Amino acid sequence: MVVTRDADVLFAHSRDASGIELVPEGVARASSVDDVVEVVRFAAGTGTAVTPAGSQTSMTAASITDHGLILSLAAMTRIADVDVERRVARVEPGVRIGDLNRTLAEHGLMFAPDPTSEEDATIGGAIACNASGARSLHYGPTRNHVNALSIVHADGEVACYSRFRPEKNAVGYAAAQDPVDWFVGSEGTLGIVVEAELSLVRIPFTPIGLAIPFRTETAALDFVVAARSRESRRSPRCLEFFDAGALAIAADSAGLPWTESALALVYLEDDAGRDGDVDEVLAAWLRVAEANDALSGDIRVYEGAQALREARVMRHAVPATMNERGARFRHQGGRKISTDWAVHYRRLGEALAVSREAIERHGAPSPVTYGHAGNGHPHQNFIAEDGEALNRIQAAIEETLVCVVRMGGTVSAEHGLGKLKRRWLGLQLGARQIELMRAMKNVLDPSGMFSPGNVL
Repeated sequence: MVVTRDADVLFAHSRDASGIELVPEGVARASSVDDVVEVVRFAAGTGTAVTPAGSQTSMTAASITDHGLILSLAAMTRIADVDVERRVARVEPGVRIGDLNRTLAEHGLMFAPDPTSEEDATIGGAIACNASGARSLHYGPTRNHVNALSIVHADGEVACYSRFRPEKNAVGYAAAQDPVDWFVGSEGTLGIVVEAELSLVRIPFTPIGLAIPFRTETAALDFVVAARSRESRRSPRCLEFFDAGALAIAADSAGLPWTESALALVYLEDDAGRDGDVDEVLAAWLRVAEANDALSGDIRVYEGAQALREARVMRHAVPATMNERGARFRHQGGRKISTDWAVHYRRLGEALAVSREAIERHGAPSPVTYGHAGNGHPHQNFIAEDGEALNRIQAAIEETLVCVVRMGGTVSAEHGLGKLKRRWLGLQLGARQIELMRAMKNVLDPSGMFSPGNVL
């Protein structure tokens, strides 16, 4: 085992998508399960902390540390098996989601979760934070698609866990019955994933996308509610919202300016091949759009896989642009700050109104808002130009989160807590729940070796 302490290597592993920098004490690179076991046993014997990392696209500083080692799993990129008949794949944690789906496409299959950074995000990272994405409206988050995991525990033991899914079961506490769920969403704090068996879905026959502009944000959010109701008679696989700021970025990236009357947009995708031809599906969505005051003459249609990829580039331009804007202020103590709270989709407009009031009350800058409105799950991207602005933004976010939880929502829908959002764990979970989490941590990682500072 080689631990690198070269300054350039340490710096290269000191940043993720959170906008902050933590320089590790060392970096170890693994290319096999044996390498991971060796690092963990070394760390256990020397009292060294270990934070596993892949491509470091975390939004919450979960994949960086200034305490102990970064264990890079980026070289563990083997797709061990694709079973087309059973629709499962066995993969190592460093496999990138985009690469996996290109391989699966040859068999007419795909891994359904689609985080925005799918060309960079790894399977290990997706499992660590239970990542989702635009298609989670239809397919659900990563947790739903993980059948089995191979884990390296804190003592260096390798254990394999598979889903336990009898129709009836009355043995023990529910929290202990399925160990796979211990690790999905654990953000590297309970063990290190070295292989995963994933369930796959068939690629839709005729996927279509529609970008539907609206004169007001309220009309766009009303359309989202209608799209999920019986009124639409459809089952969209994603419903993505853009406010005026996000729409301006997306339009600029596509080189296709929308009508000046548009102050919001909803992008949806539908698998037209399931139960009708494309014209019928388009007509159904046009009726819903017109009933909700859409600018129907400016709707754009994306038909087929290539066109949908182009539409995704337009959508992904929003966080990419905001990342660039935030990076300009790092030297002043500023950065981009991104929320990922969620409420019931019918209450999204109400929650955004509460957020605007909190932003105004604390004198925080207005965010660019976009994301998974179909799940009641927006991303608010703030730009803090300095430390003072950052504090104002954090205060406004915390006030918003208190209200979000009162609405039955969550402080984090897909990014996890990491180091940046752990302060808000107590807003959502009670003292007994947090103590139960600490008990799990003490059983699985008694020395606190794995990913210190994440979640707890």
